[in-house]
Amino acid sequence: MKTIIIAGGTGFLGQVLENYFTSNGYGIIILTRKPTKSNHIYWNAKNLDQWTKALEGTYALINLTGKSVDCRYTEANKKLIHDSRIDSTNVLGKAILKSKKPPKAWLNMSTSTIYKDSYQKQMTEENGDVGNDFSMNIAKSWEATFNSIETTQTRKVILRTSIVLGENGGALIPLKQLTKFGLGGKQWHGKQKVSWIHETDFARAIDFLIKNNLNGVFNIVSPKPTTNTKLMTTLRRSFKVPFGIPQPKWLIKLGAKIIGTEPELVLKSRNVIPEKLIQKGFTFKHQTIEQAISNLI
Repeated sequence: MKTIIIAGGTGFLGQVLENYFTSNGYGIIILTRKPTKSNHIYWNAKNLDQWTKALEGTYALINLTGKSVDCRYTEANKKLIHDSRIDSTNVLGKAILKSKKPPKAWLNMSTSTIYKDSYQKQMTEENGDVGNDFSMNIAKSWEATFNSIETTQTRKVILRTSIVLGENGGALIPLKQLTKFGLGGKQWHGKQKVSWIHETDFARAIDFLIKNNLNGVFNIVSPKPTTNTKLMTTLRRSFKVPFGIPQPKWLIKLGAKIIGTEPELVLKSRNVIPEKLIQKGFTFKHQTIEQAISNLI
């Protein structure tokens, strides 16, 4: 049985990948600070320890580790967001370099937020505009750390992932609640682009990258970004909610402060497409937001 290690794999995305790969006959090992299952191994995401032995002879390593950006950007949280990504990437690199039989592939999470706010230009891996603010600089540092580690026996892939829509986690859960309470109107002017991917296509894309011996940077997004207005309209129709109160910018900023998150998560226009995945022959099961939401609710 081929084994895949998922570092930081106890959250929503880790569970999506564990369920997918287990159902396809792989063995899964999760590196986590809080082991609760037989396939969990303790690590602190900073130091080399006994967990490094698990890397020997594994099929692939997927690193999802990093403090959630769904928080207020206080100085303390900014440091945790940065350090959790950089430290985990560095220590995994050290472990791979010490391995006698290292993983064949190492896939490291990044984010499609690395690209600038855009309404017209579609951001691709080759021609996307990388910006300069806290979130984008975190992504750049994360990728630079990953790229600085030369692993001659291990293929490396950067996963610039968008919002992942899932049945049991991710952004769809709070959006469903807003819609059901009549608050599912457009947010701000509603024209901001929303890059997204269905949880099944997220897992399938990673499987595709591993199986096809690919490397480099890949946008893990659906081929058809939607808009905030269309996303919220689709949710209202799906739940047969006749109205949704729109949320102006000032209210979004106030609400974000109250619930402890950042308005950027809603206000930024993410217009990203998976050019390289499509060029390599990957096909999506869920190409439109209507298909995805219909499947998930």
